[in-house]
Amino acid sequence: MTNPFLAESELPYQLPDFAAVRDEHFLEAFEVGMTEQLAEIAAITADPAPPTFENTLAPLERSGGVLDRVATVFFTLASSDTTDAIQALEEELAPRLAAHHDAIVLDAALFARIDAIHAARDDLDDEQRYLVERRHIEMVLAGAALDDAAKERLRALNQQLSTLTTRFEKNLLNDTNELAVLVTDAAELTGLTAGELSAAREAAASRDLEGWLVTLVLPTGHPWLSSIESAATRARIMEASRARATRGGEYDNRELVLELVRARAERARLLGFRDHASVVTADETAGSPAAVAELLGRLAPAAARNAAAEREALSATFGGEVTASDWAFAADAVRRERYDLDTAALRPWFEAERVLQDGVFFAAERLYGLSFRERPDLHGWNDEVRVFEVSDGDGPIGLYLLDLYTRDSKRGGAWMNSLVSRNELLGVPASVVTNNLNVPRPAAGEPTLLTLDEVETFFHEFGHALHGLFAHAGYPSLAGTNVFRDFVEFPSQVNEMWAMWPEVLTNYARHHETGEPLDAGVAQRLRDAERFGQGFGTSEYLQAALLDQAWHTLDVEQAAAVTDAAAFEAGALASVGLADDAVPPRYATTYFAHVFAGGYDAGYYSYIWSEVLDADTVEWFRENGGLTRENGERFRRRLLQAAGTRDPLAAFRDFRGRDAELGPLLARRGLD
Repeated sequence: MTNPFLAESELPYQLPDFAAVRDEHFLEAFEVGMTEQLAEIAAITADPAPPTFENTLAPLERSGGVLDRVATVFFTLASSDTTDAIQALEEELAPRLAAHHDAIVLDAALFARIDAIHAARDDLDDEQRYLVERRHIEMVLAGAALDDAAKERLRALNQQLSTLTTRFEKNLLNDTNELAVLVTDAAELTGLTAGELSAAREAAASRDLEGWLVTLVLPTGHPWLSSIESAATRARIMEASRARATRGGEYDNRELVLELVRARAERARLLGFRDHASVVTADETAGSPAAVAELLGRLAPAAARNAAAEREALSATFGGEVTASDWAFAADAVRRERYDLDTAALRPWFEAERVLQDGVFFAAERLYGLSFRERPDLHGWNDEVRVFEVSDGDGPIGLYLLDLYTRDSKRGGAWMNSLVSRNELLGVPASVVTNNLNVPRPAAGEPTLLTLDEVETFFHEFGHALHGLFAHAGYPSLAGTNVFRDFVEFPSQVNEMWAMWPEVLTNYARHHETGEPLDAGVAQRLRDAERFGQGFGTSEYLQAALLDQAWHTLDVEQAAAVTDAAAFEAGALASVGLADDAVPPRYATTYFAHVFAGGYDAGYYSYIWSEVLDADTVEWFRENGGLTRENGERFRRRLLQAAGTRDPLAAFRDFRGRDAELGPLLARRGLD
């Protein structure tokens, strides 16, 4: 068979032809792709003409077509529908891809040409100048200005790091699957809905087990902990969640994390920085770990106080000291008492298809004039993937692929990816974006009923998808969601607001059997209760963000001195006043995939950093009429469409008319 990666896809919108892909295609295409791109780089550096944007940056942007196509599909499968063969190949490829990347970013001749263009960049247009500046700082931070000996050590460290991060994710996936909690007595799951029990029964049947299987989610807290009445069952689930990758044997991540942190610290020193966080933030809007510490440090004391007050209130209602496994269950009890609100009982009003069509899509239609047409003739990487063609008033703008359900072959969490990114240089006129969620699948014929958290996650991830669909760049590396890490969450967080917006909520929150709309009083109580539990939510998030910073602000000597990952984690949380057995971090070290496998290393602070912009933007929408086409167009044209073509904070100022203010975030989270 012809390798499908060796030419552009002929499917609509250049959607990858997943049906044509076989395991044997990957290695061949990776090798061809790496060889071709190195030849393309060699041709650039061999050009005897003085370096210009047209003979250096433009061909650099065009390079690597085959490699980009195969990597996009391979890593989509590695995260969404992996196999033993893909996992094995991923481990084999990780150091080779790291070496290939280094061969480009550490190429002295290429850097000399880009450095010369950077020095004379004032004559370029705005986007070209910004691209040169981005490429230049990326190469400097990658080590392009180092001497040969330092570069050689850097290459070795990068290959080691790529291997370690790949192993971390593989270990976590496998141990997460192994630690799923099997229940053989239905009474132990009293409190779950029929749909949830059906999903647990399906999960057990998929592994040829009798009973009900509670598969684990990526965060520490499982969504079913708020409903299960059995304290013993809740404790089993929490214990399994906290134990991931800590039990010894081949899936233990504790020693691996120490290796990762030491390698990152050494790499930072080679690059002339004190620690890894300094390297990362040097190329983010934050600028430095000190700026991150200032924000997190300002929020942590109030979050801890609020969490302590919440625990006192929960314990009084619960009739005893609340533990980590009890917290969500007790919080629902207090919410019912204080607000006459049972969020678990709302699931019949959150049927997944209605949330998608009459909620997520409806809000996008009202704001941006979008329409969505399902394309059953187009296919994703799995039969469960749905494909939608997205259009606005001017015609089609791309495809949206949705993979809703959890499975053993999919990593935990929820995320967005770009398969194809619109850009002018390569003549790509539209984008193809994906959303992955991890909703338990009920038995055939039964409705998929979402939790409130899952509804908000749906809107969040679709915010990323909109960013990718609307992005309009001249050059591939500035296209899609290729923006600063501590800005990329901003559009998605803004989109969360529409989940609870009255006009949107009324449209999608209807009982799946009767069509009865959610009672207006319940909807109002949902909004009234938005600040309830923010002490816990903020505290568990800040613990993870501060833990990430603690690991990545270690210098070489400090990293070498850490020999016990669990003890370090406990000490780091205690030092900021957030150590609380009843409020564990959202992600503990051994299953903190964001920072040890997912590219958010020293960057998990990004969510709260972006939320400053988000909360201020929500205030702007409220002040200016909310869900209107005029407001949507302003947000689209001035922010989402800009992609990575300009300073994102300048784009924000263009939209908002000023810099973001912290007040709205403090008020939202009850920290004011």
